[in-house]
Amino acid sequence: MIKNYLIIFFSFLVSQSLSAQDVTLGLLNYDISQSYQGYTLIYPHNQSSVFLLNNCGEIVHEWEDEADFRPGNTAYLLDDGRLAKTKRNASIAGDSIWAGGGGAIIELRSWDNELLWSYEMNSPEARLHHDFRIMPNGNVLMLAWERKTNAEAIAAGRDSALLNQIILWPDFIQEVNPETDEIVWEWHVWDHLVQDIDSTKANYGIVSEHPEKVDVNWDTSEGASDWMHTNAMDYNPELDQIMISVPTFHEIWVIDHSTTTAQAATDRGGNSNNGGDLLYRIGNPATYDRSDAGDQILFYQHDAHWTNQFIPRSHPAYGNVICFNNRQPGGYSTVEVFESAWNMYTVDYEMFQDSWPPYEFENTITHPDTFALNSSGLSSAQLLPNGNMLICSGRFGYTFELTPENKIVWEYITPRRGTMEVAQGEILEINNNLTFRAFRYPPEYSAFEGRDLEAKGYIELDPVEDWCDRLVSTSTPEQSISMIYPNPTTDRVQIKWDSGKVINIEIFNLSGQRVLSTTGNGGMSYVDVSQLNKGLYIIALDGQSSMRMIKQ
Repeated sequence: MIKNYLIIFFSFLVSQSLSAQDVTLGLLNYDISQSYQGYTLIYPHNQSSVFLLNNCGEIVHEWEDEADFRPGNTAYLLDDGRLAKTKRNASIAGDSIWAGGGGAIIELRSWDNELLWSYEMNSPEARLHHDFRIMPNGNVLMLAWERKTNAEAIAAGRDSALLNQIILWPDFIQEVNPETDEIVWEWHVWDHLVQDIDSTKANYGIVSEHPEKVDVNWDTSEGASDWMHTNAMDYNPELDQIMISVPTFHEIWVIDHSTTTAQAATDRGGNSNNGGDLLYRIGNPATYDRSDAGDQILFYQHDAHWTNQFIPRSHPAYGNVICFNNRQPGGYSTVEVFESAWNMYTVDYEMFQDSWPPYEFENTITHPDTFALNSSGLSSAQLLPNGNMLICSGRFGYTFELTPENKIVWEYITPRRGTMEVAQGEILEINNNLTFRAFRYPPEYSAFEGRDLEAKGYIELDPVEDWCDRLVSTSTPEQSISMIYPNPTTDRVQIKWDSGKVINIEIFNLSGQRVLSTTGNGGMSYVDVSQLNKGLYIIALDGQSSMRMIKQ
């Protein structure tokens, strides 16, 4: 009787697994009862298409481009159905300004991919890079590098020892009216410097007395021209402020957009009467000589933004700041959500204890298997309207959704290896499928009104077309596996289930052989799988619940 049950049970497992063709990419996991429903926009590196996916990992819309273009790096779906995106030529040979994240062109395209507007900045003097934002009035805020010669940098107080590439590329922001292509506003970090090494040069002062200024000699890039490498920008229309993420400073900065261009070049004017000086900076007070490295709380962060979009005002996190904190000292990444020091009554960010709060993060979000989230660059985090968090680990093209209880309810791996789609069953390694960000739009978003959102296939080759149907099955066995991490794994896995009773844990290969058997209790167990050969396995609990595991 027991033997017959096991044969029937494993036949079910193998039929599930073999027909799933070793599901290793695309949609991996989907709990329809807890995942936030919507459509996820991704713009993977090393190819030219922007994809809109449903929660089953199927393409519902694609904006294709010529094959010799690449992301530069972001794309946004506007509420009227237009796509706003950046791009650059695949070949950068001969480009005067180039570093990772470099762009060149910002485009507006219709839902049907008709080119509506294009703006290019890629010259020996300036180049677009990383990010941009469409403002409520339709204007476009653009992030760019500008060229400063060796002589200009030294005249501004830059230490010549920090100019090993001879030229410097500080960041600036410009606002363009796409109706006229007119530049209607500008801000340059070069107008807001301080230095304390040469009293005969410009910007001389005591760095610690000017936290609103940027130390031109703060450098963590060994003198590289790409001094700031600003990788994200956001606009808050309620405050009329701009936020940028400056990873080489390990800081997030906020500036006032209510100034005129002339005021933005000074320290007076605007709603806060601060001109273009920094209103707020958070992450690393050592950059303005108010602390040491022990007080640093941001580490090469990405995707810094306010949480306002699609979040109701009644939500306790509305208006907070969120970012992906890439390089935590422990060798992993986290997501941080925090309240800034903005005071609506004084129209300013309040400083305490010689720096701006917070001084530590109270809402740090980690992967259930802490070290499974570790991306040294790229990456994003989005607070969803239901309280879940959508997180993209960019260097692995791994996007997952976490509940407030830290349970993973949706997982997707971008199925590309560079310029090529890959077949289901392949295993991708770091940097194969770079994905700068992932962003999910709610199904009621006005951009989708009257649009065809039927499934139109998959990015991956040889897809398992009924895989999503199986994942959203309504069957609920007595013992349900809630988590297996890391997956893929090399040595051991942490298995969690939804009860505290003692259970039998069995691991089968695809030939039906049981290769490991043990027991666990308390709802969690670590299992050593280091002796198993590479491949796909099935983990079963009490013969009732199963989940696939990849051994690398």
